[in-house]
Amino acid sequence: MNFPTRFPVKVMGANHDDFESLVVEIIRKHARLAEEEAVISRLSRNGRFVSITVQIQAESQEQLDKLYRELTAHERVLMML
Repeated sequence: MNFPTRFPVKVMGANHDDFESLVVEIIRKHARLAEEEAVISRLSRNGRFVSITVQIQAESQEQLDKLYRELTAHERVLMML
């Protein structure tokens, strides 16, 4: 992968009101969002789960690794792609 690059981060968890803001807060500690409209939320068919896709400006593999480690370690994150 060539850096810097736009990179999608997809995070899934239980559908709670603050899950999107939690994910964005963690991501912003590591990277800047690629644009203002960079966050997309989608509910599962039954509405119990939500996937959050955030487009970031990735600067290095090390940055992405740190971001993934923090997100996957969070108790409310069920899965990441």
